[in-house]
Amino acid sequence: MTDTTTSTGTLDTLRAGFTGSVLAPADDDYATARAPWNGAIAARPAVIARCATPDDVGAALAHARREGLEIGVRGGAHSYGGAPLPEGGLTVDLSLLRHVVVDPAARRARCGGGVTQGELDAATQQHGLAVTGGTISHTGVGGLTLGGGMGWLTRRCGLAVDNLRSAQVVLADGRCVRAAPDSHPDLFWALTGGGGNFGVVTEFEFALHPVGPIVHFGLLFWEIDRGAAALRVARDVADALPRDCGALIAGFNAPPAPFVPEAHHHTLGIALLIAGLSDAQPQAAPLAEARAALHPLFEVGTDMPYTALQQILDDAAPWGIHAYGKALYLDELSDAAIDVIAGRLPAKVSPMSLMPIFPLGGAFADVAEDDTAFGGRRSARYAVNIDAATPDPRLLPADREWVRSTWDALRPHAGDSGSYVNFMTEFEPDRVAAAYGPVKFARLAAIKASYDPDNVFHRNANIPPA
Repeated sequence: MTDTTTSTGTLDTLRAGFTGSVLAPADDDYATARAPWNGAIAARPAVIARCATPDDVGAALAHARREGLEIGVRGGAHSYGGAPLPEGGLTVDLSLLRHVVVDPAARRARCGGGVTQGELDAATQQHGLAVTGGTISHTGVGGLTLGGGMGWLTRRCGLAVDNLRSAQVVLADGRCVRAAPDSHPDLFWALTGGGGNFGVVTEFEFALHPVGPIVHFGLLFWEIDRGAAALRVARDVADALPRDCGALIAGFNAPPAPFVPEAHHHTLGIALLIAGLSDAQPQAAPLAEARAALHPLFEVGTDMPYTALQQILDDAAPWGIHAYGKALYLDELSDAAIDVIAGRLPAKVSPMSLMPIFPLGGAFADVAEDDTAFGGRRSARYAVNIDAATPDPRLLPADREWVRSTWDALRPHAGDSGSYVNFMTEFEPDRVAAAYGPVKFARLAAIKASYDPDNVFHRNANIPPA
């Protein structure tokens, strides 16, 4: 970085004609704009360009390239590794691009690159519609989608990228293009899972599905002494779930929440969470089967708005939490893998560290491998996330090692199904390549060479240009 990078003169040049705002470390709003979701990230960009238009994005990219600044892109800022915050570089901040436009007749929604999942859900649910999103409502739609996007609707509606219909993209050279099957189709394909490697997406267009407004939720919880048995029951139930059910299996400490009996607050164990997404209450029979197979320590059953389901795990990932994660796919949740999970859970230190396991199949498996750039085989049955989380930074080193050692112990059971790039903290080149497989990775690298030959967008699960 040169001495003039953040000088008044160069920033005044960027600010000229800029619709949004340009912030340097001395500015009053800088600390708020810089604040990451992961409190463990300490990096401080030299410039934060809060863009209000695609032209702002183009101007910010031109300034960064002219001044030799590394570029990060911030949508919802839900980055484990701090990718949006290059030390001494420039952050393209999309938080001002928060529009959501819903066409209920066409079942389509357009949303800005800075929209959060909760904002998109609130707008689409006014019409009883939704698209697959994450399980934390303050996650940014942009980063989630570009890496794949799984959540409660995955088995019914597929991934977020399976429902992407077009995208407005500002390229590394400043051009703004529309990517869709009929316009820059190679770029559009790359955006369906290839991450932020190809440009800054300032608007997404999604297909929507009838969901809610009320869903039916049930949770069964077993203490860790019966963890392996509980995981086997949860697996058997999840493997047979109808498509109208969203599900999650989780190893975690029961929270001190009103729905948890006080005697079981902070108890370590295994939970099976099932959401019935139709009026027929399809979750009732699977929950009854699990209850009969192994009586739970406690259970919860309630109807709730779909928007509440999308927020039910928010307290597990609050803003400013110190976090670290790794993930992998399993073709099956074998007894051997279950023994690893149940045996490793008690080794974590922070009560907030957890292992969410996402059952796949259904609509997820309907999509052909080559139809999207999504990393990971569509035949995989489970996505396993190992997540260190603590408000106390002193606990993070121990649980970071817990994540790594648990991931190492599960690797022999994972085959070659790859990794989910959205759950990566460290973007190791070999793991990124393995996530996509050699054929898909080569195709992405060729597209990267067309749209970002200088690898301007490299603070991500990077795919270098061929």
